[in-house]
Amino acid sequence: MVWVPGLMCDRTVWAPIWPAFEPFFINRVADHRQADSLVRMAEQVLEAAPTRFALVGHSMGGRVALEVCRLAPERVSSLVLMCTGCLPLPPAQAGQAEVDKRMGLVALAHSQGVRAMALEWVKGMVKPDRLDDQALIETIVAMMARQSAQIFENQISALIGRRDSSPVLTGLRIPCQIVCARFDSWASVAQHEHMASLLPSNTPVEVVPDAGHMVSLENPGATIKLLLPFLLQALHQGPNDALHEPAPCTPP
Repeated sequence: MVWVPGLMCDRTVWAPIWPAFEPFFINRVADHRQADSLVRMAEQVLEAAPTRFALVGHSMGGRVALEVCRLAPERVSSLVLMCTGCLPLPPAQAGQAEVDKRMGLVALAHSQGVRAMALEWVKGMVKPDRLDDQALIETIVAMMARQSAQIFENQISALIGRRDSSPVLTGLRIPCQIVCARFDSWASVAQHEHMASLLPSNTPVEVVPDAGHMVSLENPGATIKLLLPFLLQALHQGPNDALHEPAPCTPP
């Protein structure tokens, strides 16, 4: 199984839920630090992954996962999309506002360092009442601070240049799960309901309570209860090499 982390995230984002999956899956984390487009990130996933695999994408990683499905749908056995989206940059003023906000963070990362940027960015990334949770906030900030301002700029460029993945969703013929968080200020429940409506199967939106965008760090127990049964059921619905074929992605 390949896990695709989001913007400036690494294996840390999955750490609290990992033990629940280790008895059942060979788990690998995608590494897209050297890419500056979602398509290239998806290509790197495919280059490192086994022939057929389950795929979990969070935030930007969800958009990368959709690009993987666009490029090689026959290789993905099941798909989980978490706290993500499928639409391109909006037109006109709304799109420019998003670009300005993102590039403001890039400028902050270059001028004051990634840690300073992360301390600002994290304010909208967790449920508001968790902002005083020093251990949680430090975990997120330290994870981002391990990467460079240039990596951040590259990933922001990738997000700004994202394509419309709606046609990918309408064409999927594999088990899919859509997961969001009740207090996610970046990827709303309504946004996920729109994605679910595009799937050919009747796929409900699973909502994690008491969590914001960093759902697996904020509410790992609820995240496990949603993902693990779905992925195990999908595993037994058809052939899946994820258990049997090692992948040279970055190990957990």
